[in-house]
Amino acid sequence: MNPLLLTILLSMSPISELRGGIPYALASGFGIWKAFIICVLANILVVIFVFLFLTYLHKSFLNFNWYKKSFGFLVKRVQKKSVGIEKSSGKWGYFALCIFVAIPLPMTGAWTGTLIAWFLGWNKVKSFLSIALGVLIAGIVVSLVSLGVIGIFNL
Repeated sequence: MNPLLLTILLSMSPISELRGGIPYALASGFGIWKAFIICVLANILVVIFVFLFLTYLHKSFLNFNWYKKSFGFLVKRVQKKSVGIEKSSGKWGYFALCIFVAIPLPMTGAWTGTLIAWFLGWNKVKSFLSIALGVLIAGIVVSLVSLGVIGIFNL
């Protein structure tokens, strides 16, 4: 498979995200800046697709009674309660979202951050900006760690 395509797919994958994309790109011979830009942009692009996809799926599945009774009820309930959370936390809620996404550990990336923001019914633009900043920070961290590991092993 084409290394560029695989780099993009790894960066967009909910499992690997930047933790897989950047090291793979570097190991494939990409320069640090090329690897960083491609991977970070691909990972940020995920946020837009996930927001659109979740909203569309949720609206579509509301036509099914089993969904409407179970998950639809839960989502609406959490979203109603989260309005108070968003108002009381203000910018700190979005700051926390950014920091959560910025930590390059399993289950703390753009996918999970977007799911959390959507599930809580937070403002999509503010959430997108927070998640995008978190992805940028995570990209820096993963790049620095990857360069250090590659340097240690002389890859």
